[in-house]
Amino acid sequence: MLYLWLKAFHIVSVVCWFAGLFYLPRLFVYHAQSEDTVSKERFSLMERKLYRGIMGPAMVATLVFGIWLLSLNPSAYFGQGGWMHAKLTLVVILIGYHHMCGAQVKRFARGENTRSHVFYRWFNEVPVLILLAIVILVVVRPF
Repeated sequence: MLYLWLKAFHIVSVVCWFAGLFYLPRLFVYHAQSEDTVSKERFSLMERKLYRGIMGPAMVATLVFGIWLLSLNPSAYFGQGGWMHAKLTLVVILIGYHHMCGAQVKRFARGENTRSHVFYRWFNEVPVLILLAIVILVVVRPF
């Protein structure tokens, strides 16, 4: 029963984390397009609150529940092929992406952004591709 509760909370945490990972780069798009000080300050505030108040705690919860799930029965995950190794590699990449977003939040707050809204439109696609790959790995377990 504990396993199912942990799995449920892990999934909810992942959903919350990805909601932030999808929305924050969209805010970067709008922030990069804004020209007036009021808009720039508003976007900086929204970005900071999203990153610190939702994305950070959701990432930590995702990792805690995921590690807890793995610790309950590691042979079930690592003894059935390489899909879990691939998934965990993508999670590490996603953590790096998360921290890149945090660095960008700080750059915008300091008024040091040098990238265009077009860059952020492409940057916004990275978590989509990672999510797609992770879901396929977990559900299909191709190897």
